[in-house]
Amino acid sequence: MDYKKYKRGYFMPQGENSSWVDKEYLDKAPIWCSVDLRDGNQALITPMNLEQKIEFFKALCDIGFKEIEVGFPAASQTEFDFIRTLIENNLIPEDVTIQVLTQARPHIIDKTFEALEGAKQIIVHMYNSTSLAQREQVFKKSKQEIIDLAVSGAKYAVEKAKSFKGKVTFEYSPESFSGTEPDYAVEVINSVLDIFKPTSDNKVIINLPVTVELSMPHIYAKQVEYVCKNINCRENVIISLHPHNDRGTAIADGELGLLAGGDRIEGTLFGNGERTGNGDLITFAMNLYSHGVDPKLNFENMPQIIKLYEKLTQMKVPPRQPYVGELVYAAFSGSHQDAIAKGMAYRANNNVPFWNVPYLAIDPQDVGKEYMAHVIRINSQSGKGGVSYLLESVYGYEIPLAMREELGYTVKGYSDNLQKELQNDEVLNIFCNEYINIDSPIRLNDYQFSKNKNGYNVILEVQNGGVIRRLSGNGNGMLDSVSNAIKHGLGYHYVLTDYKEHAKEKGSNSLAISYVSIKIDDKDIWGVGEDEDIASSSIKALLSAINRHFKEIKL
Repeated sequence: MDYKKYKRGYFMPQGENSSWVDKEYLDKAPIWCSVDLRDGNQALITPMNLEQKIEFFKALCDIGFKEIEVGFPAASQTEFDFIRTLIENNLIPEDVTIQVLTQARPHIIDKTFEALEGAKQIIVHMYNSTSLAQREQVFKKSKQEIIDLAVSGAKYAVEKAKSFKGKVTFEYSPESFSGTEPDYAVEVINSVLDIFKPTSDNKVIINLPVTVELSMPHIYAKQVEYVCKNINCRENVIISLHPHNDRGTAIADGELGLLAGGDRIEGTLFGNGERTGNGDLITFAMNLYSHGVDPKLNFENMPQIIKLYEKLTQMKVPPRQPYVGELVYAAFSGSHQDAIAKGMAYRANNNVPFWNVPYLAIDPQDVGKEYMAHVIRINSQSGKGGVSYLLESVYGYEIPLAMREELGYTVKGYSDNLQKELQNDEVLNIFCNEYINIDSPIRLNDYQFSKNKNGYNVILEVQNGGVIRRLSGNGNGMLDSVSNAIKHGLGYHYVLTDYKEHAKEKGSNSLAISYVSIKIDDKDIWGVGEDEDIASSSIKALLSAINRHFKEIKL
């Protein structure tokens, strides 16, 4: 790799004070413009057909976009027919403005207005390239010749608009703005503004595209600031930003550009677009949302949006895509799972008004994600908190704190051996098979309690290695009496160390769940009992713990 053949291809504005760097955050949503149906579509291996574009357009309207770039009508018959279909079939909502792209060339402008006939409100987006590289290598034109091209196109478009019956808003892009000298970009823009003559009632959009990302984001922001401070009629101009992602910083370009004076963002869902893509409008919007700012877009039905996007574009949403990817809320790490579980419990117990759960930037449910399907994920890296949270949240088992570490290691061991992530039902099966109602070598057949002045007596019938044994014992409580009966009758030595019980479900038909810990040779062993009767569940829990010991030593 020869790094010496590269040099910085942008131009640093001079003399600006960059006061925008002191702004803490964006306090309102920009004007959004989806360019999925033009910029996104032209980047697809197989562009969308007419029916697919209509379906995508309707989805964008449902999300809440009020400005949608629907295509380049002079580029192909499909593009032209799509726009005509939208207009002739009244598919454009009253509060939505369609935008079309056109080069600053008369015959292309003619075709553009032909496609738009009958629309109530339109944005005509005209462009020509202005960068040093394009001027020298592609067009071989001087600075003035490039200005003349932009001005002649603007004049022609203004004349065509006079006979158009709907409302026309003009947009101009100095394409390849990111590689254009800032003072020259201002000169071109002002020349075009002189033709468009923006007013407070009919503003002009000046779009500053990062056609190819050439600089760090703060440089683009300074370029935006320079334009904002030096163009004519600023109060009647909407500054639009159009970042691409060649250096992986399209979101930062857009956000810093808004801080520096931008009013509007053009982008695509999931960042679809040529090369590395456009700025992802979902990330832009959700970043605002996570700061408590209304983004004016609705992504609560994100799974359906993803499904539709992947069907229509034949593109896959990456699993690490911010806010929406399959894995972006997933916590495999034990410490992360534990923190999330404790954070959720704290939130529930303290009526916390704002979202501040560790490791979760937003509430996953806000974008249609489910906690147990998308957050707590169990594999060999998981810990006690995640496994316990899953079993409690999904299946109603309230695992005692002292049991969680042992249980976590048990489940992790399965995942490690299988070399895979465990699904919820697999975790449940492990828990059931390893802990609940373990009845070998000792199985409970029957029992009978009687109460005396010192506590309880019990007659216990068990099957031990195929032999039925009747055991008796007494103790301060029922479980204590059962434990003493087993110790004395079978000659086992252990200490009963912990006990907890709860109803698995509310109501009279709920199951009783018992958790029992015994200590043998300084090792704690847990067992779980499940039964309709609380006494039965506690006895089964004790036997489960004992039987798990025998299973471990393989007697």
